Amino acid sequence: MTMHLKPLGSRVVVEPIEQDEVTASGIVLPETAKEKPQKGLIISVGPGDRDEDGKRIEMDVKEGDTVLFAKYAGTEIKIDGKKLLILRESDLLAIVETK
Repeated sequence: MTMHLKPLGSRVVVEPIEQDEVTASGIVLPETAKEKPQKGLIISVGPGDRDEDGKRIEMDVKEGDTVLFAKYAGTEIKIDGKKLLILRESDLLAIVETK
């Protein structure tokens, strides 16, 4: 049975994209030398916060977007063996667009 997360408010669920294990010069990095990922794929998006009148404020991101986020932001969880992060939309720094 697979679990689907539906974030609340202005939160998003992000699957971090791990960095390469080998540097450009061919050096293999051990697990302890790797930096925390700061790039990820949005898996699920909450409905957004409400304004003072009770209307929903639309989120700037959508499922499938690749985003950059603050290094130590969010809450890390494991579901079905996958590492996922639950972040507030305000913890997201940018949407990665390819042209």
